[in-house]
Amino acid sequence: MKTVGVILASGAGLRFGGSTPKQYIKLAGKMIIEHTVDAFEKSKWIDEVIIVAHPDFIEQAWHLVNVNGWTKVQKVVVGGKDRMDSTHSAIHSISGYAGDTKVIVHDAVRPFISEEILYRCHSALNDFSAADVVIPSADTIVSIHDNGCLASIPARSTMRRGQTPQAFRLDTISLAYKKAYQVERRDFTCDCGVVRAMLPHLTIATVAGEDSNIKITTPLDLFLAEKIMQSRATALADEADLSQLAGKRIVVFGGSSGIGKAIRDLALVNGADAVIASRSVNSVNVADLSSVNGFLQEVASDGRPIDAIINTAGILVKRPFSQMDEQQINEVIATNYHGAINVASASRNPLLKSRGVLINFTSSSYTRGRAFYAVYSSTKCAVVNLTQALAEEWHEDGIRVHCINPERTRTPMRTSNFGNEDPMSLLDPETVAYTTLRTVSVDGTGMIIDVRRPAASNRA
Repeated sequence: MKTVGVILASGAGLRFGGSTPKQYIKLAGKMIIEHTVDAFEKSKWIDEVIIVAHPDFIEQAWHLVNVNGWTKVQKVVVGGKDRMDSTHSAIHSISGYAGDTKVIVHDAVRPFISEEILYRCHSALNDFSAADVVIPSADTIVSIHDNGCLASIPARSTMRRGQTPQAFRLDTISLAYKKAYQVERRDFTCDCGVVRAMLPHLTIATVAGEDSNIKITTPLDLFLAEKIMQSRATALADEADLSQLAGKRIVVFGGSSGIGKAIRDLALVNGADAVIASRSVNSVNVADLSSVNGFLQEVASDGRPIDAIINTAGILVKRPFSQMDEQQINEVIATNYHGAINVASASRNPLLKSRGVLINFTSSSYTRGRAFYAVYSSTKCAVVNLTQALAEEWHEDGIRVHCINPERTRTPMRTSNFGNEDPMSLLDPETVAYTTLRTVSVDGTGMIIDVRRPAASNRA
């Protein structure tokens, strides 16, 4: 019994604003639709995928199929003027398939669809002809009259919020749509609604969805999606295996002490060829592009690829902005921001050859400006933006770009600004190094990966 995933991606995205449909907006270096199709491509419950695209984006969809190597995508079909026409187009394209074919219909703008939800949908169709994915409602649901006044308040215990995917036997969804078009009914917001109205004798099962399976329809949704992606990136890094470092060549900028040194030492222990670059060790200054370029060219002169370039170089000057002189301001900007730009610029060619990864470093202060950190925190915010932008630009080149966001860490730089602090309140450099090197092997791009103390995680 074949299972076909249908990805509805023909919407215009008007509520999102702008001229680009929301499914083609970038999230963590890839388009939203790419994350969605990836989930179906990798699922063991899906045999084939159909993408339903707007007529103006058919070529774009096929381009994504080729770039990502999606072998399960067998068709890209033209969507219609609304959801009904789009689903009907997909159904029509597989009308020759067996009636018991399982069809799982999903919104392209729900990129966090999980393997567990796909399994539940697939399993439900063993016993039912249709299934809907739902989650409990935390809010009270209110029914209103046409004039906007309250009509009733249904019991919240019986109310659910609908998500996608929605799952059907092909003969069931085909018959429901045939009847709907025959009677010219179009007042449906989902495919289960079509089946419920046209085939009222059938029982539609419900399966559990997930709060993270959000639909991205507004800029606020995109912000929430970025935070979900950040949380998932951290989990992926935690699961990666350091044994994959064996034989890789890794360059660490700012590796003479603190986090950089810990990264280099841990990389060597795990069989990598780790090379450090710093002003104190070999006179490499990240604020000087020619210095960075020259060093990387020298490292690569033996013909061996550079698999990862990690930039930990940074300067922190903690004091009121009004008390910082011009030299201090320029030095912080030159090292923290211009340095990140220089390392990225010099890294492109070697990483293009190896299809490797660039890893930047930010600080937990990047999320908002903080008193006495004005210049430092603003440069770290810029590094995050740089990471996300480069991840988008270099995605199709095969270069991954990530950013590590460690909590307060016990380093010489921190000690020089804060003195002796309670060691229990700080991360060890080795903990940050461990996550950073795991990130070298993490798939995807544009991820902001948090590193937190276990105690802090538990409190959260």
